[in-house]
Amino acid sequence: MDPCSDADLLRGSLGDPRRFAALFDRHAGVLFRFLIRRVGRDTADELLGETFRIAFERRSTFDGRQPSARPWLYGIATNLVARHRRTEARRLRATARLAGAATADSPADVVAAAVDAREVWPAVMAGIAELPDGERDALLLYVWEEMSYEEVALALEIPVGTVRSRLNRARGRLRELAAPGGQGTDAARRGDRVRTRP
Repeated sequence: MDPCSDADLLRGSLGDPRRFAALFDRHAGVLFRFLIRRVGRDTADELLGETFRIAFERRSTFDGRQPSARPWLYGIATNLVARHRRTEARRLRATARLAGAATADSPADVVAAAVDAREVWPAVMAGIAELPDGERDALLLYVWEEMSYEEVALALEIPVGTVRSRLNRARGRLRELAAPGGQGTDAARRGDRVRTRP
Protein backbone atom coordinates (compact mmCIF):
# COMPACT_ATOMS: atom_id res chain seq x y z
CA MET A 1 0.00 0.00 0.00
CA ASP A 2 1.42 3.35 -1.06
CA PRO A 3 1.48 5.63 2.02
CA CYS A 4 1.49 8.80 -0.13
CA SER A 5 -1.63 10.95 -0.24
CA ASP A 6 -3.29 11.57 -3.59
CA ALA A 7 -1.92 15.12 -3.47
CA ASP A 8 1.61 13.70 -3.07
CA LEU A 9 1.10 11.34 -6.01
CA LEU A 10 -0.19 14.10 -8.25
CA ARG A 11 2.64 16.40 -7.26
CA GLY A 12 5.18 13.62 -7.85
CA SER A 13 3.62 12.74 -11.21
CA LEU A 14 4.56 16.18 -12.53
CA GLY A 15 8.20 15.06 -12.49
CA ASP A 16 7.58 11.35 -13.02
CA PRO A 17 4.34 10.74 -14.98
CA ARG A 18 4.45 7.01 -14.13
CA ARG A 19 3.42 7.86 -10.56
CA PHE A 20 -0.03 8.83 -11.87
CA ALA A 21 -0.76 5.11 -12.35
CA ALA A 22 -1.08 4.72 -8.56
CA LEU A 23 -3.92 7.27 -8.57
CA PHE A 24 -5.70 5.21 -11.21
CA ASP A 25 -5.22 2.06 -9.13
CA ARG A 26 -6.73 3.74 -6.05
CA HIS A 27 -9.83 5.26 -7.62
CA ALA A 28 -10.67 3.58 -10.93
CA GLY A 29 -12.87 0.88 -9.34
CA VAL A 30 -15.26 3.20 -7.53
CA LEU A 31 -15.36 5.66 -10.41
CA PHE A 32 -16.15 2.85 -12.83
CA ARG A 33 -19.02 1.67 -10.61
CA PHE A 34 -20.38 5.23 -10.48
CA LEU A 35 -20.13 5.60 -14.25
CA ILE A 36 -21.83 2.25 -14.92
CA ARG A 37 -24.79 3.37 -12.83
CA ARG A 38 -25.00 6.66 -14.67
CA VAL A 39 -24.36 5.69 -18.29
CA GLY A 40 -24.05 1.88 -18.60
CA ARG A 41 -21.04 -0.38 -18.97
CA ASP A 42 -20.09 0.42 -22.58
CA THR A 43 -20.07 4.18 -22.10
CA ALA A 44 -18.55 3.82 -18.62
CA ASP A 45 -15.44 2.22 -20.11
CA GLU A 46 -15.01 5.17 -22.43
CA LEU A 47 -15.75 7.80 -19.78
CA LEU A 48 -13.44 6.20 -17.21
CA GLY A 49 -10.53 6.49 -19.61
CA GLU A 50 -11.56 10.03 -20.49
CA THR A 51 -11.82 10.96 -16.79
CA PHE A 52 -8.27 9.86 -16.09
CA ARG A 53 -6.95 11.38 -19.32
CA ILE A 54 -8.39 14.75 -18.30
CA ALA A 55 -7.11 14.31 -14.74
CA PHE A 56 -3.64 13.54 -16.04
CA GLU A 57 -3.65 16.57 -18.32
CA ARG A 58 -4.92 18.82 -15.51
CA ARG A 59 -2.93 17.31 -12.66
CA SER A 60 -0.96 20.51 -12.21
CA THR A 61 -4.21 22.34 -11.34
CA PHE A 62 -5.15 19.96 -8.50
CA ASP A 63 -5.53 21.74 -5.14
CA GLY A 64 -2.66 20.16 -3.18
CA ARG A 65 -4.31 21.16 0.11
CA GLN A 66 -6.84 18.36 -0.50
CA PRO A 67 -5.31 15.02 0.51
CA SER A 68 -7.80 12.99 -1.56
CA ALA A 69 -8.36 13.36 -5.29
CA ARG A 70 -11.64 11.46 -5.10
CA PRO A 71 -13.98 14.48 -5.16
CA TRP A 72 -11.93 16.07 -7.96
CA LEU A 73 -12.15 12.88 -10.03
CA TYR A 74 -15.90 12.60 -9.40
CA GLY A 75 -16.25 16.19 -10.57
CA ILE A 76 -14.50 15.38 -13.85
CA ALA A 77 -16.61 12.24 -14.28
CA THR A 78 -19.84 14.10 -13.49
CA ASN A 79 -19.03 16.72 -16.12
CA LEU A 80 -18.46 13.96 -18.67
CA VAL A 81 -21.74 12.30 -17.73
CA ALA A 82 -23.51 15.61 -18.45
CA ARG A 83 -22.75 14.98 -22.12
CA HIS A 84 -24.76 11.77 -21.94
CA ARG A 85 -27.90 13.09 -20.21
CA ARG A 86 -30.31 12.01 -22.91
CA THR A 87 -29.67 8.31 -22.32
CA GLU A 88 -29.55 8.54 -18.52
CA ALA A 89 -33.31 8.85 -18.01
CA ARG A 90 -33.88 5.78 -20.19
CA ARG A 91 -31.26 3.83 -18.21
CA LEU A 92 -32.85 4.77 -14.87
CA ARG A 93 -36.22 3.48 -16.10
CA ALA A 94 -34.59 0.23 -17.27
CA THR A 95 -32.92 -0.15 -13.86
CA ALA A 96 -36.34 0.23 -12.24
CA ARG A 97 -37.72 -2.61 -14.38
CA LEU A 98 -34.84 -4.88 -13.36
CA ALA A 99 -35.18 -4.17 -9.64
CA GLY A 100 -37.71 -6.96 -9.15
CA ALA A 101 -35.13 -9.53 -10.24
CA ALA A 102 -33.03 -9.17 -7.03
CA THR A 103 -32.91 -12.22 -4.75
CA ALA A 104 -33.42 -12.32 -0.99
CA ASP A 105 -32.72 -14.82 1.80
CA SER A 106 -36.19 -16.24 2.52
CA PRO A 107 -39.32 -16.76 0.39
CA ALA A 108 -41.11 -14.05 2.39
CA ASP A 109 -38.23 -11.64 1.71
CA VAL A 110 -38.39 -12.51 -1.99
CA VAL A 111 -42.10 -11.70 -2.15
CA ALA A 112 -41.75 -8.49 -0.11
CA ALA A 113 -38.76 -7.32 -2.14
CA ALA A 114 -40.52 -8.03 -5.43
CA VAL A 115 -43.67 -6.15 -4.35
CA ASP A 116 -41.65 -3.19 -3.07
CA ALA A 117 -39.51 -3.12 -6.19
CA ARG A 118 -42.47 -3.26 -8.55
CA GLU A 119 -44.41 -0.58 -6.71
CA VAL A 120 -41.81 1.79 -5.28
CA TRP A 121 -38.62 1.50 -7.31
CA PRO A 122 -40.06 2.63 -10.68
CA ALA A 123 -41.58 5.73 -9.05
CA VAL A 124 -38.32 6.57 -7.27
CA MET A 125 -36.22 6.06 -10.41
CA ALA A 126 -38.66 8.06 -12.55
CA GLY A 127 -38.51 10.82 -9.94
CA ILE A 128 -34.72 10.82 -9.99
CA ALA A 129 -34.72 10.92 -13.79
CA GLU A 130 -36.97 13.99 -13.69
CA LEU A 131 -34.80 15.95 -11.24
CA PRO A 132 -32.97 18.97 -12.60
CA ASP A 133 -29.37 18.13 -13.51
CA GLY A 134 -27.77 19.82 -10.49
CA GLU A 135 -30.10 18.16 -8.00
CA ARG A 136 -29.66 14.74 -9.65
CA ASP A 137 -25.87 15.04 -9.65
CA ALA A 138 -25.77 16.02 -5.98
CA LEU A 139 -28.24 13.30 -4.96
CA LEU A 140 -26.48 10.48 -6.81
CA LEU A 141 -23.05 11.44 -5.50
CA TYR A 142 -24.46 11.67 -1.96
CA VAL A 143 -26.57 8.50 -2.06
CA TRP A 144 -24.88 6.10 -4.49
CA GLU A 145 -21.31 7.13 -3.77
CA GLU A 146 -21.87 7.96 -0.09
CA MET A 147 -19.93 11.19 -0.40
CA SER A 148 -20.17 13.82 2.33
CA TYR A 149 -21.65 17.26 1.62
CA GLU A 150 -18.12 18.63 1.52
CA GLU A 151 -16.97 15.99 -0.98
CA VAL A 152 -20.01 16.62 -3.20
CA ALA A 153 -19.24 20.34 -3.05
CA LEU A 154 -15.66 19.70 -4.14
CA ALA A 155 -16.75 17.32 -6.91
CA LEU A 156 -19.31 19.74 -8.36
CA GLU A 157 -17.28 22.88 -7.57
CA ILE A 158 -20.15 24.49 -5.67
CA PRO A 159 -20.49 25.74 -2.08
CA VAL A 160 -21.58 23.28 0.63
CA GLY A 161 -24.71 25.38 1.17
CA THR A 162 -25.68 24.81 -2.45
CA VAL A 163 -25.22 21.06 -1.98
CA ARG A 164 -27.52 21.19 1.05
CA SER A 165 -30.19 23.15 -0.80
CA ARG A 166 -30.01 20.89 -3.87
CA LEU A 167 -30.35 17.78 -1.71
CA ASN A 168 -33.26 19.33 0.21
CA ARG A 169 -35.03 20.22 -3.04
CA ALA A 170 -34.39 16.72 -4.42
CA ARG A 171 -35.76 15.15 -1.23
CA GLY A 172 -38.82 17.38 -1.45
CA ARG A 173 -39.48 16.36 -5.03
CA LEU A 174 -39.05 12.68 -4.15
CA ARG A 175 -41.38 13.08 -1.15
CA GLU A 176 -44.08 14.10 -3.59
CA LEU A 177 -43.92 10.64 -5.15
CA ALA A 178 -46.99 8.80 -4.06
CA ALA A 179 -48.06 5.19 -4.35
CA PRO A 180 -51.48 4.57 -5.96
CA GLY A 181 -53.18 4.78 -2.53
CA GLY A 182 -51.80 8.29 -1.99
CA GLN A 183 -49.12 7.19 0.47
CA GLY A 184 -45.59 8.45 -0.25
CA THR A 185 -42.71 6.03 0.07
CA ASP A 186 -41.43 5.58 3.63
CA ALA A 187 -37.94 6.75 2.72
CA ALA A 188 -39.26 9.78 0.89
CA ARG A 189 -41.62 10.73 3.76
CA ARG A 190 -38.78 10.49 6.28
CA GLY A 191 -36.42 12.45 4.02
CA ASP A 192 -33.78 9.78 4.55
CA ARG A 193 -31.21 8.87 1.95
CA VAL A 194 -33.16 7.02 -0.70
CA ARG A 195 -31.05 3.94 -1.30
CA THR A 196 -31.39 3.59 -5.05
CA ARG A 197 -28.73 0.99 -5.60
CA PRO A 198 -29.55 -1.58 -8.28
